[in-house]
Amino acid sequence: MRDETPDARRQTPHEPAAALFREVLSYADDNLVLAQRLSGWVASAPDLETDIALANIALDHLGVARALLAHAGEIEGRGRSEDDLAMLRSEREFTNLLLCELPNGDFAHTITRQFLFDAYQLCLWELLSAHSGATLAGVAAKAIMEARYHFRFSSSWVVRLGGGTDESHRRMETAIGDIWRFVDEMFEDDPNRRASWSRLIDPVLAEATLEKPAQVHQRRGGRQGIHTEHLGHLLAEMQSMARSYPGVAW
Repeated sequence: MRDETPDARRQTPHEPAAALFREVLSYADDNLVLAQRLSGWVASAPDLETDIALANIALDHLGVARALLAHAGEIEGRGRSEDDLAMLRSEREFTNLLLCELPNGDFAHTITRQFLFDAYQLCLWELLSAHSGATLAGVAAKAIMEARYHFRFSSSWVVRLGGGTDESHRRMETAIGDIWRFVDEMFEDDPNRRASWSRLIDPVLAEATLEKPAQVHQRRGGRQGIHTEHLGHLLAEMQSMARSYPGVAW
């Protein structure tokens, strides 16, 4: 006989709740992983102002990740906290975009990754701010204000580097060529959003005298838990303390 106790129902949520859990968790993972990546620039950025800006952007992404992870735990109903979801899942359980886990590379690579993702998140938060779920809509409404600043920051650097010296222009061209293969994955769930994204990035690229790559073989799999070789190393560093001392309280 099927167990119809409240606890049993909470452990096996209905499909709409399960789908929402996966969606919220994937957006949380994007921000958590990117926050960890950007933290690698602390004390290593080209100048103090940029160092502080990147650290603040990383903290913004971490704040969004925390809110979404907490909400995902509530939707799942299994008692997992934001810390559990962040620190105790394996690589295959993470569903972030591959773009977010890419190594920082040189400064041009970091700026290009951030620029493409910032435009994506601007479109995403605008859409989700009208979500029927009050919590997700509230997170999106707050996140969109931060995302506007992020996009201004990364856009200004794209123009500055693309229209700068021959060397900075070359590095930006290389970065776009390397990272463009991860673009399509951002829109596999909603191809219509790509047009809005393109309207954001195209004028910036034109001002920076940079062009989109013509045809690049696209990489996917992050949303299904299939990642590049880079995520495992990132998680090993990020989760080392929590896994070494499970349940520790500070």
